[in-house]
Amino acid sequence: MLVKKYSGDLVPFDESSLRRSLMRSGATDTEVQMVYAKIKDQLYDGISTRELYELAFDALKSKKNSYAARYSLKRALRELGPEGFYFEKWVARLFQEDGYEAITGQTVQGHAVTHEIDVVAAKGDVMLAIECKFRNDEEAKISVTTPMYFKSRVTDVTGIEYPFFNAHRQFTDGWLVTNAYLTTDSIKFGEYYKMNLLSWDYPKGTSIKARVDETGEYPITCLTNLTTQDKGMLLKNQCICVKDLLKDPKVLNNIQIPSDKQTLILREAQELINSPISHEQ
Repeated sequence: MLVKKYSGDLVPFDESSLRRSLMRSGATDTEVQMVYAKIKDQLYDGISTRELYELAFDALKSKKNSYAARYSLKRALRELGPEGFYFEKWVARLFQEDGYEAITGQTVQGHAVTHEIDVVAAKGDVMLAIECKFRNDEEAKISVTTPMYFKSRVTDVTGIEYPFFNAHRQFTDGWLVTNAYLTTDSIKFGEYYKMNLLSWDYPKGTSIKARVDETGEYPITCLTNLTTQDKGMLLKNQCICVKDLLKDPKVLNNIQIPSDKQTLILREAQELINSPISHEQ
């Protein structure tokens, strides 16, 4: 059986890949088997990856909302668009979870030119210039020209003191972070020059999807009981992550969500955060 990708290309259906993605939802082996059996009955030759995703999402949601929420992480990151402003905010949270102070949208003067740094993060003697590459296309790849360009930017701001976080600091390194994929050449270039690259599925074991499962830094857009409008309002209220909602659930009152719906949303949020998973990449 063939599956039609977002690009229009037809590829063979990969049963093991689908099963692995279902396992990453946090569902039990028995639940995964039941969900897979339900999906399999609805498959047909030429089915689109989007329709396949929707079938899996709905089947997982019928078991537990938090399974579907975790399964939807990749789509949830795209919903931090359309321009990627909130993706930058979310990346800052990812580094804050690792003990960094972080701030977004900073402009600095380099040796040669001025640079807009998406995220500046500092911990101890380390200060990072972080470039965020947000993509709406679910199969988008970051070409090698991007890490090449970013390497030159880091070079231009290295060796200069900047006033960040109540001290004068110098950038010690850079990170290139994307919700998309990296081309083989991008990875080769990054590895040769010892660059810090972070994408949806790279590096193996510490990719975005692995980090989120380990840290629980799920974007608010994961929650299945929120409408698109709800998500937009929460983001405007600086509720970027599910953890933000659990810390301050009163934000749901601010956007006038009915109390019965609030109960469902908060229950799903608790399930998602309180049931961390660990998986092989």
